[in-house]
Amino acid sequence: MITSSSETVLNASFTHRLLPYDGADQFLDGAVPFLLDGLDGGDRVLAVCGTGQEMLLRDALGPADAGVEFAEPSSWYAHPARTLADCLSQADDAVLRGSRLRLLGEPAWASRSPLEVLEWQRIEAVLNVAFRGTGASLMCPYSATLPAGTVAAARKTHPETVRGGRSLTNPGFIDPWAYCEQCDREPLPHPPPGADTLEIEQADLYWLRAYVTDYARQTPLPDEDRKRLLIAVTEVVTNAMRHGEPPIVLRMWTEDGAGGAAFVCEVADEGRWAPGTGYGLIPPRPPGTAAGSRFGLWAVRLLCSTVQVRTGDRGSVVRLRLDLDLPARTGPSRPNGE
Repeated sequence: MITSSSETVLNASFTHRLLPYDGADQFLDGAVPFLLDGLDGGDRVLAVCGTGQEMLLRDALGPADAGVEFAEPSSWYAHPARTLADCLSQADDAVLRGSRLRLLGEPAWASRSPLEVLEWQRIEAVLNVAFRGTGASLMCPYSATLPAGTVAAARKTHPETVRGGRSLTNPGFIDPWAYCEQCDREPLPHPPPGADTLEIEQADLYWLRAYVTDYARQTPLPDEDRKRLLIAVTEVVTNAMRHGEPPIVLRMWTEDGAGGAAFVCEVADEGRWAPGTGYGLIPPRPPGTAAGSRFGLWAVRLLCSTVQVRTGDRGSVVRLRLDLDLPARTGPSRPNGE
């Protein structure tokens, strides 16, 4: 039987490897063989790294560097859900061409808030599920200069670790969904006392969008982000009305804390989400590939800076955050239900 090149790629094993390094030599010992193997195999080879690492790699690769595409980390790692979607799309495109994606990607950890770091660590975990069936090969360098907790988390999210050019099973790796549960173990901070609060009693989405628009216009939220907010809130409220339990409560406020200035909107209800739903963390897949999660909440993740979900015996909360470039100020107050 003749096997197509795309079928061959799909049958190849997906790999996700951690490359801890302390200095240029350890970085090159793991990265260079990884890139050369991809070039020899006809892969699409990408390296997402800083200028210093790019210079080191080009020098070590020699003429072979012409076959490697280089990208800058701050633009590549601009948004967790969008980066995951773009990277997965590139992996799928490579399969259609009978090739595979080989990516050396060093996440941009500097200057990120604790909340942003947590979301990127979550992406490192769930991509082990999202990339199954793509045949892609990912390697993530982690410098010894990073905070110890960042490197420790990487050992939980990568099935393999590279040592001196050898790939070894990582004993610290845990199931991606178990890791996500760990990320969500801490309860969300309580909304501030001045948060705008509305109990939603009927499915009047036109009036709801007008209400949210009116509040958002009195905050520093830009017009384009306000449009994204309205789509996201409509999806989350619709989901709560279809699958949750009353009362359904909408709260909005602005804040400027450890997570940075943000417009925050949350929808809470008394229902509990079924386990194994994925909370929209994995993008839907094209026909003929492994099934992804429901598009609605995944779209919400694309629209917002961060989406936090908590569910349990006390009900469910979906909290949407949209970053503000300007310092946030206290949102306008309004009596409940007005």
